[in-house]
Amino acid sequence: MSLIDIILLAAALGIDCLIVSFSQGLIFKNNRLKNSLSLAFTMGLFQGFMPVIGYVGTNSLAKILMPFSKWIVFGIFFILGLKFIIDSFQPKEEEFQCIGIKCLTSLGVATSIDALVSGVSIRLTYTNLALSTVLIGLVSFLMSMIGFWGGNFVKHIPSKYLEILGGIILVLLAIKSLI
Repeated sequence: MSLIDIILLAAALGIDCLIVSFSQGLIFKNNRLKNSLSLAFTMGLFQGFMPVIGYVGTNSLAKILMPFSKWIVFGIFFILGLKFIIDSFQPKEEEFQCIGIKCLTSLGVATSIDALVSGVSIRLTYTNLALSTVLIGLVSFLMSMIGFWGGNFVKHIPSKYLEILGGIILVLLAIKSLI
């Protein structure tokens, strides 16, 4: 793959990061810089690391996960999306914000299944793994930041509706993963 191909791959992989981060940016009110950096770092880390796993495990791991990758992504996004929607109707002292390590890890895994598979193509095309992973991680980080702050920018909508919208976005990502 050429450098342009790697950048295009990174941008395509980063789209899910942008959308997920947008849904999170919609509901955050406190510690926005810290939380946006935590989310973007997690997205970039998982997106950058998963191709390494795919690269190394081309012959075994990819064969095991490939048949289930759509369902894994679907399950994670669907469950998180439903949780957002259900939580929006629950009385709460604080708004639900997906910034804990469990939630961040779930989002990181869900958005990076495609990146795992891309590691296979990186290996099969004899593309530089280090350059690919750095660019994928960096682009995903940047797209996550853009998504988070874009979502944060439109916060004037009541938070209940924003949580429902964030949940719907995640459910739509779940459905998209099956197509």
